[in-house]
Amino acid sequence: MTFPDKPFDGIAAYIDAYAKQVAHAFVSIDRAAMDKACDLLDVTYAQGGTVYVCGNGGSAAISNHYHCDHLKGVQTDTLIKPRVVSLVSTVETLTAIANDLSYAEVFSYQLRTMAGPGDVLITISSSGDSENVVRAAAWAKENHVKVIAFSGFAGGRTAALADVNLHVEADNYGVIEDVHQSIMHILAQFLRLRNMDPALIESRKF
Repeated sequence: MTFPDKPFDGIAAYIDAYAKQVAHAFVSIDRAAMDKACDLLDVTYAQGGTVYVCGNGGSAAISNHYHCDHLKGVQTDTLIKPRVVSLVSTVETLTAIANDLSYAEVFSYQLRTMAGPGDVLITISSSGDSENVVRAAAWAKENHVKVIAFSGFAGGRTAALADVNLHVEADNYGVIEDVHQSIMHILAQFLRLRNMDPALIESRKF
């Protein structure tokens, strides 16, 4: 059974039902996996490695938002200088690779050009099965680039390839993307908290 599986009489009832789905999805997040992802990002940022992020559609928007909240947000009040690249940020590059090679290569081509050992790839895909994201994760695994997968539904191939799988238990794209966005925010805010002067926390906006 998927959500929604029936019509609703009004939007108020749908809000309540949707909120329950989001709440369940949040409970499903593996806290140990979040710890592992947070530690991996912390070490990568501290050592000057680069974090690459990719996804399609709504997940592309989360990739670009990740770039903003981690590159700028994480270093606010800290000594961290996060190196972050969103592989979806330049339509010129994406369309050139898609047109001349294949859309399935738009992320892996960029990784082959820029990434190396000590870097991290974050894949954001509700299905976990988008071919361009899967190829990026496979290239990363073969070239000593760690992979953190944001996944939903059954996890897909990226979940199996990932060093850390941040899986959201849901079967609705909106719910999964909402929680993936929150995971991105939680990682950014917690990394900032962990690396800033505790005396500043109360006076700062997050």
